Amino acid sequence: MENSKSKDPLHGITLQKIVEQLVEYYGFDTLGTLIKVKCFTENPSVKSSLTFLRKTDWARKQVEDLYIKSLPRFSN
Repeated sequence: MENSKSKDPLHGITLQKIVEQLVEYYGFDTLGTLIKVKCFTENPSVKSSLTFLRKTDWARKQVEDLYIKSLPRFSN
């Protein structure tokens, strides 16, 4: 058996880690501008965002897509 790494950039990354890293880099204000959801604009918190994103597939997809696009910026 070969030991190959997954090519999926989200492999092994929790939704919580994704949200925390995006909030750390962009802040809730910018996230709310980039992704139009109330959990980023009205009384935002990581906990409330996770609750919403776990129930709402389209919003989670947008957050995951932004995370993937932002990966090169995080390593700088």
